[in-house]
Amino acid sequence: MIPEERKLIRRFLPFLLVGLVALVCYLYFARVDLQEMMVLLGRIDPLYYSLAVAALALDTFFFSLTWHYFLGPLSVKVSFKKTFLFVWAATFVDILVPAESITGDVSRAYMMTRETGEAERNAGKIAASLVGQRILVTVVVLGSLLGSCLSFFILRYEIPEVPVLGISILSWILLVTLGTAIILLFLFALALKEEMTRRMVDSLLKVVSFISRGRWQLDVLKSRVQTARDAFHYAVKVLAGRPSNLVWPVVFSLMSWLFSLLVSWLVFVSLLGYPLHFGVVMIVHSLSCAIQSIPLGVPAEVGLTEVAMISLYTAFLRGTYGVANAGALSAAATFLIRLLTVGLRLIIGFVAIQWVGAKVLTGSSPRRSPQDEEGR
Repeated sequence: MIPEERKLIRRFLPFLLVGLVALVCYLYFARVDLQEMMVLLGRIDPLYYSLAVAALALDTFFFSLTWHYFLGPLSVKVSFKKTFLFVWAATFVDILVPAESITGDVSRAYMMTRETGEAERNAGKIAASLVGQRILVTVVVLGSLLGSCLSFFILRYEIPEVPVLGISILSWILLVTLGTAIILLFLFALALKEEMTRRMVDSLLKVVSFISRGRWQLDVLKSRVQTARDAFHYAVKVLAGRPSNLVWPVVFSLMSWLFSLLVSWLVFVSLLGYPLHFGVVMIVHSLSCAIQSIPLGVPAEVGLTEVAMISLYTAFLRGTYGVANAGALSAAATFLIRLLTVGLRLIIGFVAIQWVGAKVLTGSSPRRSPQDEEGR
């Protein structure tokens, strides 16, 4: 284990324990039948749970493909194997250092920039690819949330009025929809408004200059930042100028989101023996993703996310399906889902970062494949 990983684990382990204690307290005071929960876990269908594992892997695979096909038109030449590896390594960092997924994007940008060289020029292109992918993901999340609500309306299902963390489910949907729309507008402005980006960069440089109080030589930094900023907007124009460049990223982004939903859907099939309404999965998954974006400093927002998922699934199972043991079933499903989306991802990410950490993060780049050299 490299020193950076030890520091991350030591720094955030206490916060993880706090989150787990909060979860245990919730299960106790909410009077979740833990014995029934264990019985349900013992009855899990291994076939469907294995399919959930496969869906998780395919989610990351298509997520990596989305990014890879954003990089291609920008002449950032790298093999898909390394793109896939960097995504898994960044997932490890993103889980341990929660900051609205920013740490994952920053990690991917850093590793890809070190891999491809030409830092200033490629950094701008890579940043443009990440912003483009984030816009796509945000549009898909917003669309799925609205689509799931529409499906409830068409099928005449009622959204339960039971409050979750003190707020009704409908209010949660409205808040998340509004917040997602605001984020989407900001990302579009960042990509398309050069003047706004210039002012943001200049403001950040002024803050750095004020903090350094003349101790740091910022002339070289300003020049590099300006080069990266110009490359960023050039890359945005390349992507926006040819809509055909976005066809495969859109397809792969939709596939990634579909498989991320299938993880939860298949977990419920493995427990219930029959499928849960896909709209329920879409609503809970979208809301839980929004809750995970709250920067509490707890790895993977453990505690708050589980409480929200259990509460949401309990409300739907009890209010829409009339399930008697809704609390125990929701707790069992949430445990199995988070075991995959946090536990399994953390393990695979840890393995990936052993390779990347020994090469990129310590100052040298992983050895380029012959395909990469030909692309260069």
